[in-house]
Amino acid sequence: MRDYVRGLLAPVGRKNGWQLAEYAGHRDPAGLQHLLNGARWDADAVRDDLRDYVGQQLGPDGVLIIDDTGFIKKGTTSAGVSRQCTGTSGKIDNCQIGVFAAYATGHGRALVDRELYLPKSWTKDRERCREAKVPDERTFATKGELAKGLVRRCLAASLPAAWVTADEAYGQDWSFRRLLEQLDVGYVVAVPKSQQIKSLAGFWRIDQLIEEAPADAWQTLSCGNGV
Repeated sequence: MRDYVRGLLAPVGRKNGWQLAEYAGHRDPAGLQHLLNGARWDADAVRDDLRDYVGQQLGPDGVLIIDDTGFIKKGTTSAGVSRQCTGTSGKIDNCQIGVFAAYATGHGRALVDRELYLPKSWTKDRERCREAKVPDERTFATKGELAKGLVRRCLAASLPAAWVTADEAYGQDWSFRRLLEQLDVGYVVAVPKSQQIKSLAGFWRIDQLIEEAPADAWQTLSCGNGV
């Protein structure tokens, strides 16, 4: 496993079995291929061990960061692959999309959890899901719903997160913000300038409220050392 991870992080031209095996000094790729295709291991248990280790080594008072990223693909059989919008290429592309949770402190940063986004074109085709080894119980969930699951899981596992941050894709979702309030964790999230705020006088765009707010309406608050 160490050799495999080191190979993935190394400046290897093509990260196939032979290239990674040669970089690691193996005679052939049999060991790495067995790790990927034949070995039995629990990915969620590895995630739990990693999350606990990161919390112990980097915590406490870290920031839990929620974001998604795309993985460009050429084929159609990888689980969740579809033509969808991804920031990786800045356009609609054939890719997989994962929602991730990262943990960061002044001592370092690391990924601690993940969920694969499955478009409805996948979850409606159970035979396709079975061929890609997607469990039958896996149903459609939006990226926002996946993000909420990540937050619940990290906080339930006592990851020492002082607050949560995310971009506007998640910050504009009132149910995401409400969950953080219910979990009694602070948050700093982005929202689009068109976000509407409800008051007794009606609905207001957030950019309009900011523009019209007097200077003394603002208060500077620190969300951590140096921030």
